[in-house]
Amino acid sequence: MRCFGPVPSRRLGRSLGINNIPPKICSYACVYCQQGFSSHMQAKRQGFYDPEELFQEAKERATLAQSRGEHIDYLTIVPDGEPTLDINLGKLIKRLQSLNIKVAVISNASLMGSDEVIQEMAQADLVSVKVDAVKEPVWRRVNHPLKELDLEKIKEGLLRFSRLFKGKLITETMLIKDINEKADELEAAAAFISRLSPAVAYLSIPTRPPALKWVDCPREADINQAYQIFKDHLPRVEYLIGFEGSDFSFSGDIEGDILGTCSVHPMREDALRELLGRAGRDWELVERMLAENKIVELDFAGQSFYMRKLYEGYRRS
Repeated sequence: MRCFGPVPSRRLGRSLGINNIPPKICSYACVYCQQGFSSHMQAKRQGFYDPEELFQEAKERATLAQSRGEHIDYLTIVPDGEPTLDINLGKLIKRLQSLNIKVAVISNASLMGSDEVIQEMAQADLVSVKVDAVKEPVWRRVNHPLKELDLEKIKEGLLRFSRLFKGKLITETMLIKDINEKADELEAAAAFISRLSPAVAYLSIPTRPPALKWVDCPREADINQAYQIFKDHLPRVEYLIGFEGSDFSFSGDIEGDILGTCSVHPMREDALRELLGRAGRDWELVERMLAENKIVELDFAGQSFYMRKLYEGYRRS
């Protein structure tokens, strides 16, 4: 199925997905990939599907969804591989925009060293790029890129793209236990990402079965540290840690509101007390939520922070 949805996405609202690459054809073999390792790795661009056929499929699905009263925020090019490997990407973006719905592209950024790719991606309304690491050894350990890919060239291309792009740019950094969650790695990544001036810098963790069994998510304290380091460099940082849905909308239920907020970013104690005060509740609610393992208390830089407890199923150690 080359088109699917629309599906809910915290980053994109209601998203209709478009798969422009056959499954598992990619330039990376990320250790955490939920699709498993790539069945075929390449960095050379080529044609895969007829862009006009993809456009017609997306148009039919969008028309059907809209006839049922379903709103679509983005037509999202998000294949089970790397979308920029498609040499017809630019043509596809242009055709999709004729539907008067915003177009998003979710990319691992590996081909951003190419001026051609930069120009094509700049036509989209939203672009999400992966920046898991900015140091060569860590990048290779996390993303397992093809040998011919050059990290410095990719970083230079991302900087060029960020200066050219007029749409919404967001970044995503996957945190892996014992690989890229250390302070020095995070400082380097956050400093580089800040130069891209993204609308939002997302921090994520593995929440689905990864390609390699040893891959695990960091401890809550390390995730909180990552947030604080990124927040020192970037104006807007959010978690993507698997809690999608109604938690992110206002419910009037103070416990639900706390859980929703703590899923997106850690709450400092003074901010949490202020929220409780507005709801007419006291600290006893927080103590109960701590006792029930719904949230955890974390110390950082002399302050207490509160974060949603990670489900035990996320960890294997």
